[in-house]
Amino acid sequence: MPQLAQLNIARLAHELDHPDLRPFVDNLEPVNAVADSAPGFVWRLEEDNGNATGLRPWGRMIIVNLSVWTDLASLRSYVYGAEHAAMLRQRRAFFTPMPQDSVVLWWVAEGHRPDLHEAKERLDHLRREGPTAYAFTLSDAVEPDLGEA
Repeated sequence: MPQLAQLNIARLAHELDHPDLRPFVDNLEPVNAVADSAPGFVWRLEEDNGNATGLRPWGRMIIVNLSVWTDLASLRSYVYGAEHAAMLRQRRAFFTPMPQDSVVLWWVAEGHRPDLHEAKERLDHLRREGPTAYAFTLSDAVEPDLGEA
């Protein structure tokens, strides 16, 4: 059964050690713990510190989040759930707007763990072509092709 991969990138308003980002940094572990225990959560990219804030393939000020979920409903439930939504409401204090899409979803085979190269390819495709079955957004979600993923 296909699973749903998601990447989101965000341009930091300041370095992570800046006082204005303290609420974001202080909530990384609790919000990640909510994700890790959420129904439908499968996996997320993390370093030894429990998050992926040190991985910066898009540049020094852009952080990444890459995860896999069992389905769209599970991801939506987490994204719009109380804990994560509280952080989303504060995003303008922590991040600067991105001129292009910064979130991409795609279907993967069960057990597959995408890397940042694959995720970048999907995001680049979304930015070039718009939402397709290959790369899409939560608002333009595509159901999996059960014969492909």
